[in-house]
Amino acid sequence: MIRVLRFLVVMLIAMVALGFTAWGAAALWFRAPGSDMVQSALSGSFALLGSSSVVIWLWQRRIETQIPFVIASIALIIWWSSLQPPSNGNWSPDVARQVTGSINGDILTLDGVRNFDWRSDGSFDENWETRAYDLSKLETTDLFLSYWAGPEMAHFILSFGFSDGQYLAWSIEVRRQADGAFSPVADAFKENPIVIVAATELDVVGLRTNIRKEDVQLFRLGPDPDVARELLEEYVRDANILAAEPHWYNSIATNCTTVVVKMMHAIGNGPPLDWRIVVNGYLPEYGYDRGSLNTDYSIEELRTLGSISSKGQAFGLRAGYSNAIRQGVPAK
Repeated sequence: MIRVLRFLVVMLIAMVALGFTAWGAAALWFRAPGSDMVQSALSGSFALLGSSSVVIWLWQRRIETQIPFVIASIALIIWWSSLQPPSNGNWSPDVARQVTGSINGDILTLDGVRNFDWRSDGSFDENWETRAYDLSKLETTDLFLSYWAGPEMAHFILSFGFSDGQYLAWSIEVRRQADGAFSPVADAFKENPIVIVAATELDVVGLRTNIRKEDVQLFRLGPDPDVARELLEEYVRDANILAAEPHWYNSIATNCTTVVVKMMHAIGNGPPLDWRIVVNGYLPEYGYDRGSLNTDYSIEELRTLGSISSKGQAFGLRAGYSNAIRQGVPAK
């Protein structure tokens, strides 16, 4: 029995070391300073050191043989921890500003609300606005999921509706440079900062339904007004924090925590362990199981009725867009 336990411990250490080796090699590949050749050399060297150390460990099982790998790993962690996100950059125009806000009584004032005029070829007229919202008039909370690469993963937008007809949508995005390319893998390795965008639905949702022509689905939530207000105020607090102190975007952690934990406040009490928290394309099923959606319909019916891209394209990007895309979508 003791021999079996020792074998399991040895194998566990080997698997952890291999996993760290893979992560470290990737981190050096994407973020090490210097030319592509230097990055490749550092990445390859660390991969070779780590893999050979694992082989030696499995063969000899002597701690002293692992000293070079341990030293290299400590140095790697210290370097990785030292990387700080930039405060300034030649940002892509659609993420050039980080919204900030203040609340005075029931009045929320936001500076830097995005309200771009998008054209069919993807070009746009920039329009950043200062807008005021009366939180006592907060009525609805809606979830938009924009599917761009299959049913498993989607971009997440939460929108708050007010009785005066305004809709305020929040989107957590990558703050890329103007010439930056989209890479979920690179974005897991401190490639770009994170930005919280507050925008009109005509902008941030219309971009996805009418310009990018993604499969956008709308789900009407029904949280208590106090919970909805708390959630909205949390977005404002996070935006102000980011404006003062930038943070790295992480394509894994952002999906699993930053956005989804907020979602849990809107659709239930606390985030229990559930695989749909990670694979967020299936969050509607999770919300449905918790009774946060209209259960007079099946989840398949809600997805069909909530598919809004064709409605948005038929109506066009003009005043009344938000009301048009909600036609026929069941409320909670």
